[in-house]
Amino acid sequence: MKTYQEDPLVQKNRWWILVSVAMFAFMSTLDSSIVNIALPTISKDLIVPMNKAEWVASVYLMVVCACLLLFGKVGDSFGKIKVYRLGTVVFTIGSLLCGFNHSLEFLLFGRVIQGIGASMTMATNSGIATEVFPMQERGRALGSIGAFVSLGAIAGPGIGGLILSHFSWSYIFWINVPVGLLTILIGEKFLPKDLTMSHRKIDSLGFATFALTILTFFGGVFLGQESGYVSPIPLLLFAVAVLAFLLFIRVEKRKSDPLIVFSIFKNKLFTMSLITAVMIFASNFFVNVVIPFYLQDARGLSASYSGLLMMVLPFMMVIGSPISGYLTDKVGSPILVVTGLSLLSLTQVMYIFMNEQTPIWYYVAATAVMGFGNALFQSPNNTMVMSSVTKENLGVAGSLNSFARNLGMVLGIALATTILYNGMSAAYGQRVTTYIAHRPDIFVFGMRATFIAALVLCGGALLLSVIRFKGGKKA
Repeated sequence: MKTYQEDPLVQKNRWWILVSVAMFAFMSTLDSSIVNIALPTISKDLIVPMNKAEWVASVYLMVVCACLLLFGKVGDSFGKIKVYRLGTVVFTIGSLLCGFNHSLEFLLFGRVIQGIGASMTMATNSGIATEVFPMQERGRALGSIGAFVSLGAIAGPGIGGLILSHFSWSYIFWINVPVGLLTILIGEKFLPKDLTMSHRKIDSLGFATFALTILTFFGGVFLGQESGYVSPIPLLLFAVAVLAFLLFIRVEKRKSDPLIVFSIFKNKLFTMSLITAVMIFASNFFVNVVIPFYLQDARGLSASYSGLLMMVLPFMMVIGSPISGYLTDKVGSPILVVTGLSLLSLTQVMYIFMNEQTPIWYYVAATAVMGFGNALFQSPNNTMVMSSVTKENLGVAGSLNSFARNLGMVLGIALATTILYNGMSAAYGQRVTTYIAHRPDIFVFGMRATFIAALVLCGGALLLSVIRFKGGKKA
């Protein structure tokens, strides 16, 4: 049987295949972040308190993370392209449902459907690109997917602000529908039939224990933000998460065909690349959480102007990502990863020195550096993750790569808000859980503490990368 790389028709259409998977990578990750800026409006329209409205953002991330490994395994067993195609349809239907603002419960139902569809596409897109593209073009292909993923994660607040300045919050979800339909049509025309399928039995008990771990852990994180992490319910959920995780490991070690083949983590390049991705996506979400408050509250800028300013980052990524993908294929991954992480660390240093009087050009310059740093980092890091495993583990590797990104996002949200409000509380002398009117100095103090933590994450990722490359391994 021919491989995709030996099929002339697939090779002729390979860039259209990439367009399909990259567009959906952007949309599914965009929906992790775009909703945050609309939560106050959703809270008001649906007449629910802010802490309940926040579940609109949380439940999506929880479902995505819970299902990623399952669909990675299903893709390896029954066909990555089948799973991807079904995921595009499910995600588009979920997006349509989310826009009908009947009630919070209906919106959460739509977000669950969205999350299931998103996890199906996230778990398979990198594996599809790795199989379709020859080695000499793989860096550009995986770099494009990684760039669109990062673009979606970072561009959410900016795009959301621009949509809200002209339309209702429903269009934050409905914008996915025409793009989703176009992507489905492109996929129907150009995606080939599956070739690599193992037809192995799916580890349902492993999935159940893993999903329970994720849902209880994230549930504890988000409930802890509302009531405190030492409250009974978050503590109970964390305890259940630990027990479920221990049970998951025990189950997986006894299965002949487990959900996760733990031997994959013996590959140090693969494992350290995933850890680095978690750290960088967490630090990116520190910026996502803090900068909208900084621009709109501390600086008093409008939502639409703030949205335009925040588009500097995705704009720089659009410019830098093709360059990064090309250089990955030409000069290799290590030098690009180290350069990108150095620029991201520099950005956090620049952000630390910002206050309410900082010139706008300074913020734009720092954000441009961050955008280019992300572009340089994402392509080679994704290439290392996907090129360091065997073909039969591509689905699991792709789903673990997506899981690492989503884990970084949710940890970034939790850590950033915790550090920000603790810093503001220390400066104010009493408990603070929101922006204090007419006291930008209190916010700036908390913001600096947050960006110092982000610098630690970026610096740690840089140090980890220097260590992983020092052994002389190449991507």
